[in-house]
Amino acid sequence: MKVLLINGSPHKEGCTFTALSEVAGALNRRDIATEIFHIGTRPIAGCVACGKCAETKRCVFDDKVNEVLDRLDEYDAIVVGSPVYYAGPAGQLTAFLDRLFFLKEDLMAGKPGAAVVSCRRGGATAAFDRLNKYFTISNMPIVSSQYWNMVHGSTPEDVRQDLEGLQVMRTLGENMAWLLRCIEAGRKAGVPAPVYEEHLWTNFIR
Repeated sequence: MKVLLINGSPHKEGCTFTALSEVAGALNRRDIATEIFHIGTRPIAGCVACGKCAETKRCVFDDKVNEVLDRLDEYDAIVVGSPVYYAGPAGQLTAFLDRLFFLKEDLMAGKPGAAVVSCRRGGATAAFDRLNKYFTISNMPIVSSQYWNMVHGSTPEDVRQDLEGLQVMRTLGENMAWLLRCIEAGRKAGVPAPVYEEHLWTNFIR
């Protein structure tokens, strides 16, 4: 089994990476492979609603979104990490996730998901809530911890002193490892995956 941890910070090895590394360490101790994927610092286009992905199953912007898209089948769960900017996730990360989830929402179904946020002081719960909405719209079980999944500090060194925050990350890793093992055991026991009805699309007019 393998978990993809997406680092949505412009800093490859900053505070968000420090938090994700703690989650990854807990998963690794339970013999679950991990990959921390940095989205980088190059601009990431938002979705322009061109509709081409419905035909090609790929995004017209050939960047790291397509790179992850091509490998989604490798991962059994996804953790999304972000710094907090103005009480929300990083803009480049939400652009990345908007396109990734719109393209392959069906491939996300059944994969456990979790969000991790890093902030200096405030706005973490709002950013955390925003990220969790990607999972709840995609039939993904959300993995929780003993507290909201956040760390505090202005530098990685600060984050390493946030002992409770780091423990929250480790507990998150433990809970995700447990859920993945439960899903694996269910498959071996013949427990079928959910069968979904055809999606109904409505609005508030009709």
